[in-house]
Amino acid sequence: MNGHLLVVIAAGLSLGVGLWLTLVRLPAMRKPSFAQRVEPQLRSVASRSKLLDNDDDRTLFGPLERILRLLLSDAAHRLGRFNVSVHGLSARLDQAGRSETALEFRAKQLLFAGVWLIAGILLSLVLLWQGNINAMGAVTLTIGPMVGGYLLYDYLLGSAIRRRQTRMLAEFPALAELLALAVGAGESAASALERVARTSNGVLAGEFGKVLAQTRTGMPLVEALNQFSERVNVGALARFVDGITVAVNRGTPLAEVLRAQAQDVRDVAKRELMESAGRKEIAMMVPLIFGVLPLTVVFAVFPGLALLQLGF
Repeated sequence: MNGHLLVVIAAGLSLGVGLWLTLVRLPAMRKPSFAQRVEPQLRSVASRSKLLDNDDDRTLFGPLERILRLLLSDAAHRLGRFNVSVHGLSARLDQAGRSETALEFRAKQLLFAGVWLIAGILLSLVLLWQGNINAMGAVTLTIGPMVGGYLLYDYLLGSAIRRRQTRMLAEFPALAELLALAVGAGESAASALERVARTSNGVLAGEFGKVLAQTRTGMPLVEALNQFSERVNVGALARFVDGITVAVNRGTPLAEVLRAQAQDVRDVAKRELMESAGRKEIAMMVPLIFGVLPLTVVFAVFPGLALLQLGF
């Protein structure tokens, strides 16, 4: 494939993309929705002319960035319309502690995949120019990085969720002991949570702060704790919420329950540490058997073989 053909292909792609953007941006292709038709009737009419307003929405690249922002927003809304797991994605974002919505996450994921797509296209063009790849390989090299980037962004979200859950489990025993001390001193469950959230730092203390913020808006403590349990999706914290719920509803002693739960979490952490040590011990056998042991056998056998050769 010579250079003229590559230039013709690039010009054709640019012309096609430009015509497609022109077509989809025509007024006939962008009919206003019902909310957009009703919005001017609901807004308060200002007496000041909009021509005198200052344009505070300044961007780095000017109008080009505003156009790309609109295109990205439309793509994210269309992607969210066909995505059947938006609720599940919102729950995963809550578990990761992110404040962005599912559509914003999909927009960033789409942009991340687009960057890898551009990188794949550039690499394919270079290899085609050099004649080191055929058309099918170029298509694979173009689509592969895009799919891999899309899946990688989702995998990074899962890794962030696992790290956050691990941190909450590591912080829970100490915070449960503090709650038990506060409850044993005569404070209520809400007061104990407020004291712990105010005096502690960390992910779990921040979640307790969110629970208290919900209770200040009028939500019952038990309902806020249930939402917290669904949001974090950790088994030990779910049992912690169940213990507080039973104690609040039935008036049972809470301090002993919290201490028992803290001890259970410590036992689970100790058991997981022992299991991890066992897996690492088995993994250490691989270099020992396939690396050190053959080398030891060679050092033990080679002198004898050398003497036998000298004897013959």
